[in-house]
Amino acid sequence: GQGIGAVEEQAQPRFRPVLTYGLDQRGAPFDQCLAALRQLEDEEPLLGVVDDPATQRLYVQVMGEVQLEILTQRLEEEFGLTVGFDEGRIRYQETLTTPIEGVGHFEPLRHYAEVHLLLEPGARGSGLTFASQCHVDVLSNAWQGQILTALKQRAHRGILVGAPLTDVKVTLVGGKGSIVHTVGGDFRQAAWRALRQGLMEAGRAGNQLLEPWYNFQLLVPTEAVGHALTDLQRFGGEVSQPQAGPGDLVRLEGSGPVAKLRDYAATVRAYTHGQGQLTLTPAGSRPVADPTPLIEAANYDPVGDLANTPDSVFCAHGAGYPVAWDQVPQTMHVPYQTTAQPR
Repeated sequence: GQGIGAVEEQAQPRFRPVLTYGLDQRGAPFDQCLAALRQLEDEEPLLGVVDDPATQRLYVQVMGEVQLEILTQRLEEEFGLTVGFDEGRIRYQETLTTPIEGVGHFEPLRHYAEVHLLLEPGARGSGLTFASQCHVDVLSNAWQGQILTALKQRAHRGILVGAPLTDVKVTLVGGKGSIVHTVGGDFRQAAWRALRQGLMEAGRAGNQLLEPWYNFQLLVPTEAVGHALTDLQRFGGEVSQPQAGPGDLVRLEGSGPVAKLRDYAATVRAYTHGQGQLTLTPAGSRPVADPTPLIEAANYDPVGDLANTPDSVFCAHGAGYPVAWDQVPQTMHVPYQTTAQPR
């Protein structure tokens, strides 16, 4: 027999990557590596290249080891880059569990924009969706277009560990501009701050950490069924009753967290002496059963993440000044537009 790593490595387009790998540049220039990865990303957008100039690190999102090996080979053959990758980590996501209205205000001297967004939990797997329920008498079509475009262009992060935000419906419900002072980019800044401010208002209880899951099919000899069931139950997964498989093997089917199953094929090979077969396919995301250790380990500061600040900027006495996210409701110029207000 043979232990099979994971079918998901065949990279089916309807599946999104569940693992993030850091690039080991091995002396190769950062800019050269980034340019090569961006070119490959143009061919395969799901590669999801992330660059961190501050740390000179690059990250890619792939389905598993097979796709990673192909990527490594292409970097060497097409770009002359001999690089490697780290052991990879789970691609967590964050979502919202309660409706909330977020407010962003951007008013340095000679600038002006305020945006109100209704954030609502979306259907599982829906990603981020954007819409407007704002009358053109409040914000012109041009201004609304600027806001929605800005929201769609940005990769929004959650506030728990800074993971990508998903499954949230974002609706523009109000705001304010100035014919005199509003210039290009003002509504973009206000919109981004409004979304972050809403997530902060929802609080830790209103935000949820998601982890990817696999569906699995496991074939093992009869004498290994007990071992397999013990493992799968320990993983916190779901498993069906054992069924007759091909030959003398028993089939177990179910689902479980990627974090527990991603390296399980090697374990199966060991305790079945090479007779076991494990097949994995992506099965979407589910809430992390115990997110506290992950949140503590990430040590993410959503307020200190200045590139994704929830704070606003107001103007007084001819100068702009920062206002912390939790003080924005007391300072905003437009009242709340919905009943989804902070408690």
